[in-house]
Amino acid sequence: MIVFDQLADLYKRELLTNIIPFWQTHSVDTEQGGFFTCLNRDGSVFDTDKFMWLQGRQVWTFAMLYNRLSPKAEWLDMALHGADFMEKHGRAADGTWYFSTTRAGKPLVQPYNIFSDCFATMGFGQLYKATNEARHADIAQATFQRILDRRHNPKRHWDKSVAGTRPLKNFALPMILCNLSLELEHLLDASLVNNLIDECIHEVMEVFYDESLGLIRENVSPSGAVVDSFEGRHLNPGHAIEAMWFIMDLGERLNNRQLIEKAKDLTLRHLEYGWDPIHGGIFYFLDSKGYPSQHLEWDQKLWWVHVETLVALLKGYQFTGDERCLTWFNTVHDYTFSRFRDADYGEWFGYLNRQGEVLLPLKGGKWKGCFHIPRALYQCWQVLEKLEAKTTETAPLTAEAKG
Repeated sequence: MIVFDQLADLYKRELLTNIIPFWQTHSVDTEQGGFFTCLNRDGSVFDTDKFMWLQGRQVWTFAMLYNRLSPKAEWLDMALHGADFMEKHGRAADGTWYFSTTRAGKPLVQPYNIFSDCFATMGFGQLYKATNEARHADIAQATFQRILDRRHNPKRHWDKSVAGTRPLKNFALPMILCNLSLELEHLLDASLVNNLIDECIHEVMEVFYDESLGLIRENVSPSGAVVDSFEGRHLNPGHAIEAMWFIMDLGERLNNRQLIEKAKDLTLRHLEYGWDPIHGGIFYFLDSKGYPSQHLEWDQKLWWVHVETLVALLKGYQFTGDERCLTWFNTVHDYTFSRFRDADYGEWFGYLNRQGEVLLPLKGGKWKGCFHIPRALYQCWQVLEKLEAKTTETAPLTAEAKG
């Protein structure tokens, strides 16, 4: 039986006494600004390149803690430290954000990746709530507008595919926009937010959702049709599940119970489909027809997939009361905390092999930074506290309490 208050305390302690101190201690570049993200198991730096999407994510994390938990100067200082580096070095002449720079901030990889822009927007939008400084709002708003302008051609002239032969659109951007539209709501016109929310829900729940398969595809044709190719058959259970808690949040905002129920059901469907029946854990990638995946890492177990699943399951139970969500939460929680958490050096491992053994001992790199784990721990902690409060409110009175 789940004891909500004990679990809430566990998630709170993991966030505030393990994850956040690890990044405060090891990631700050005190000499040249910004954050190191390529960290060994013990927190030592193994590469000094800086990735704008991870810089933006870490800015968001510390600004979020400052805004939602406690106005600690150390948290705001962390967010400003990263934002200052991004302002000085992160953008190309047209305002789009580079993928990576050197330690000193010289651009390395062109701004081909729209997700650098997405997380710059998210970071500066959250930072504005903390500072109320107009330039932070300006950066977030201007970057968001550029995202909207290029969302139908995200990679622009850096796209390596031949135009017109097999056009595809990808699930990741509409999925992120579901969350980003709420993150930036305080800076946007209400009609823009409402229209964007409707568009994103349609894309995620209708265009990319394949009703015959009962799953969300990562790539479809521009019209939403199935494309029988490696890319068209590609499934990413973790992406779909993460999107479902975004959709549940939107469903709550819109008071749309049907949408929440569908998102909860799809969470369970993708988890059941993606769960490794032999070794446990959630597969990274799958092929919709069961063919060999083009991705050699298909059977790895990744940190972000599992922590985002924990969030989706708790929200699914919170909003619908479906006991299957709690049953699965127990299973995923036990796997996640026993396999990813590093009791010796702090923080969590990111990459396990199929058997659940540590594949890479790093704590951060080009793709893993200070974002998914702290966000998920925070989200789970908050939901668990609400569930505990609800349980306490509805608990029957004891004979003594009845008088």
